[in-house]
Amino acid sequence: MSHPPAHRSSSVLSFPAPSPAESADYMRAKLGFHTDAWDVAEDLLAGCDDIVVLDTRAEAAYLEAHVPGALSLKRLLQQDPSLVGLDRSKVYVTYCDGIGCNGSTKGAYALASRGFQVKEMLGGLDFWKRDGFPLAQGSAPGRLQGESLIACSCA
Repeated sequence: MSHPPAHRSSSVLSFPAPSPAESADYMRAKLGFHTDAWDVAEDLLAGCDDIVVLDTRAEAAYLEAHVPGALSLKRLLQQDPSLVGLDRSKVYVTYCDGIGCNGSTKGAYALASRGFQVKEMLGGLDFWKRDGFPLAQGSAPGRLQGESLIACSCA
């Protein structure tokens, strides 16, 4: 009869897990920097005017397809490099193509370094589409319309 080894090394535990309080503090801070497509869609559907969604991709990509309600950050930067026209009481949510793109990080940095509150939308337009949300096209921001979202299995 074989017996399991008395002690087995763990790759996961080679660095000890933090205390529950440390984990809670870290996760809270992480949520302050990021959001996801689902939460953005819920806010847009609810008409939340405390956030402004910004597409950080090239203007041609924005014209082809963007999150309904999103503004083109590239256009804003071309029109007004100081971004004086943006409302400093809002939280700006930046996104790009997806996890292989750092445009949302660069956009968030550009805004934060000018004194704006920002969050990045995890997964960018790729995850927006994967979640089945509609897209807007053309130069107008558009608007996300509908009554509700289907239940999210990740909450």
